[in-house]
Amino acid sequence: MKITEILTKKLTAFWLLSLAAVAFIFLFIALVSFVQLTYKFQQHQMSEFELMLLQHQQQHQLKHLDIWLPQILSAYKAQHFLLTRNGEVVYQYENSDDETSLVNYERVVSEPLALTFNISLPQPFVLNNVSWHGMLIFLFGVAAIWLFVRWGHTWLAQQLEGVEELAKRSHLILSGDYDKALAESGHGRPRLINRALTQLLLELEDAQKQRARFDQFIRSNTFLDPETGIGNRLFLKNRLDALSNGEGMMAPGVLLLLEMEDLDLLQQEMSEEMIHELLSQTISGISKLLDTQANSIFSRRSYNQFAIVVPQISLADVEKLAAKLLKVCLAQPLDGVINQNDFFHIGLAYFKVGESKEQLLEEAEMALRAAQFQGNSSWFMYDKGAVDGEFARGTVRWRSFLEYALVNKRVVAFSQPVMDSDGLEHHKEISCRLRDNSGGLVRATLFLPMAIKCGLTPQIERQVIEAVLFDLLVSNANPDARYSINLSLDTLTSRAFIRWLKTTLLEYRHLASKLIFEVNEDILVHNIDKLRPPLDMISKMGASLCVDRVGQQVVSMEYIQACKIDIIKLHRSIVRQIHLRQENQLFVRSIIGGLYRSEVQFFAEGIESFEEWQTLKILGVSAGQGSLFSEPMEEV
Repeated sequence: MKITEILTKKLTAFWLLSLAAVAFIFLFIALVSFVQLTYKFQQHQMSEFELMLLQHQQQHQLKHLDIWLPQILSAYKAQHFLLTRNGEVVYQYENSDDETSLVNYERVVSEPLALTFNISLPQPFVLNNVSWHGMLIFLFGVAAIWLFVRWGHTWLAQQLEGVEELAKRSHLILSGDYDKALAESGHGRPRLINRALTQLLLELEDAQKQRARFDQFIRSNTFLDPETGIGNRLFLKNRLDALSNGEGMMAPGVLLLLEMEDLDLLQQEMSEEMIHELLSQTISGISKLLDTQANSIFSRRSYNQFAIVVPQISLADVEKLAAKLLKVCLAQPLDGVINQNDFFHIGLAYFKVGESKEQLLEEAEMALRAAQFQGNSSWFMYDKGAVDGEFARGTVRWRSFLEYALVNKRVVAFSQPVMDSDGLEHHKEISCRLRDNSGGLVRATLFLPMAIKCGLTPQIERQVIEAVLFDLLVSNANPDARYSINLSLDTLTSRAFIRWLKTTLLEYRHLASKLIFEVNEDILVHNIDKLRPPLDMISKMGASLCVDRVGQQVVSMEYIQACKIDIIKLHRSIVRQIHLRQENQLFVRSIIGGLYRSEVQFFAEGIESFEEWQTLKILGVSAGQGSLFSEPMEEV
């Protein structure tokens, strides 16, 4: 845009100088013509004067010259006149006026008589004074020229300003900021081009919305139950796969199976609208209850059975959650149901790290059968003793441990490389663990839920950023090394943290481009209004933005343009065995196709096999991370 403004100023200046030059040349030519015209007029007077002398010679033999000649010479304002015949002076005239600029004329009146005269006259243009009406005409002409030049300059500036508006809109379009380009409709000229750009932008906006709706429709029909709008059986399977690996579950949690007794038989006794109303109200109540549980999973296994998975939750909180869940179910109207007190049954299976998902499902089904055998609407938990010892710490002990670790700088950074399709390292993702008093490392799946409860997440993530800026980037010999850091909702909404981050990025502006900040997709979608200002600040400072766990929920992808996201990272539930799952491949194709021609990069996490990586590369994923490349390594 600066180049366009410079060219516009140069063009207007050139146009103005051209008009000024034309006016100057016009006035100069007029002046030269005036001078030449006065000279010709004076020469014509001398020719007439010569003719009078010749006639006087022929008629009066040059007698009585002193009678009429002085009056004529005075009229001509002659300063000197000398008339000679055969070298003798016949008549001489001298004027007492002192004129400096004189023109001498020497003429031969008669050859046979050798009659010649020499006369000195003032410059001819001096004798022709400009009259008041001539001066008025001259001033009027100058004013007309000035007004014309002024009007022309204003008109040209307006036209070029319209071109600048078109250039500005074009720049916004090329940079991908279509919303601002549409808002900058203005008065661009040529107006036909401006209206064409506006119409194309409107059609593009509508096409993008249609594409987003279509992509969301594809993903919804792949992973959502069409009747209830929650996850289907395939969605549950993918999410359980994401929570586990070859060694079993990667974090503790609970699996709940909720079954509505004889719901299929009620279809014969109740109308379809009543069944739908019952399901809608029950699911709505359960969804509100699960809003307080981070990363929870709610899906439909069969017509009358629903599954809920809540990772990283303590046993005491599981019992409270089961009681609240049963209370929500019993609060639903069961008009028309014969056995209302024996309609809802909940089976729970608490799992710890290392347990297999197959065993988990079997335990949950056994717990569900036990709840049904009790005879009334109730819940039953399988194996209450399956509690991770570290996770069973009390909140007070956890707060003391976390504060001690923060004060003594016991946050240990672990890195896992993200490799591109050429086998080169794109960046490293940084995670952290805490070192306890015995020298052991406490994994993030244990302390992060407690850190969130204690409100210490911003302090932990601040120490991770400091470790990257002050240690890893300084000590790394590779000048192109980049690191990604995960930021939580509490951290991004902390004013103190955002002020510190802004100040730090300003101070280390040369290192900001080497940082990538990752945000959970679910957190971003549900808090986009609160997170947009801090994310916009991070982007303006030069750091990149990444959204991870994409595909964990079925949501619209419009947040990518709204927050200027640079990288999206597919969730491991989509990546797991993607070479065998056509529906997951369709999901990835819809995401990549929806952002075609954008500058967003597509990464994947949780890659464990070569077949998964090959399939992802074919689908258009440009980089990935997982155990196939490397396990997280401690940064020393």
